[in-house]
Amino acid sequence: MSPRLDVTRTPTAPSTTVLPRTAAPTPAVPPALDGPLDRVAPGDARALSKDLFARLAELEEGTHEHAYVRNTLVELNLALVRFAAARFGTRSEPMEDIVQVGTIGLIKAIDRFELARGVEFPTFAMPTIIGEIKRFFRDTSWSVHVPRRLQELRLDLARAGDALSQRLDRAPTVAELAAELGITEDEVVEGMAASNAYTAASLDAQPEDDDHGQNETALADRLGYEDHGLTGIEYIASLKPMIASLPERERLILSLRFVTGLTQSEIGAELGISQMHVSRLLSRTLARLRRGLTLEE
Repeated sequence: MSPRLDVTRTPTAPSTTVLPRTAAPTPAVPPALDGPLDRVAPGDARALSKDLFARLAELEEGTHEHAYVRNTLVELNLALVRFAAARFGTRSEPMEDIVQVGTIGLIKAIDRFELARGVEFPTFAMPTIIGEIKRFFRDTSWSVHVPRRLQELRLDLARAGDALSQRLDRAPTVAELAAELGITEDEVVEGMAASNAYTAASLDAQPEDDDHGQNETALADRLGYEDHGLTGIEYIASLKPMIASLPERERLILSLRFVTGLTQSEIGAELGISQMHVSRLLSRTLARLRRGLTLEE
């Protein structure tokens, strides 16, 4: 039957089909490797790194997927950085700073690595990581910056010194070090002097207790001494133009008395005048110079 025409009909909207929304695909980490990637076993890390490097080569640089895979590789291989940083644990720099610098080397190694070369990534990355850490120490660890040539010479001298000490059963001489390294003795001395610039002690640092349990004063209190001659430097500088303005005979008397060290009688005999005359001339000259210093002050 046809529908009745007098029944009010409600218009209905055309039906539409709603498709489920899906997230953009991202490289998934295998369920067995869930958790901190830097704690993955070395064998699993190498296997997963190969897959991620293959995926990284297919992705366009600058995309979200490329950054995701690259960051995953960094986190997955942080154990290499910690292993390399442990070699420098005796240095004075904080371990966190060393790991941070080593991570920069890891990132550089990831960007340069090519899976097609057939080299394991740890073998390729370790020289880059260690080189970055060594460069950090070379640029920042020295208290006084010295040329790289002298920094490397210091290391060569240390290695040669250890080898010669074991061989000779004594400390090597400068000539023996020069012969061992094939350099001149002057270069050995220069390298030894450069070694003193590696570390510096604070003048305000308090030394450790001595054998008697008594604390010594700071290094600044034990260096140098009070030079009383420094107080006369200003007087000497002021006296020079005054002495230059004196008559020639009075300058000669001052020189014979205070430079040569002659007595007044010897000066009189030298100049052909009496000792009393020399005394009067000397007193008058000294009084003149004394007045000149008083006026300047």
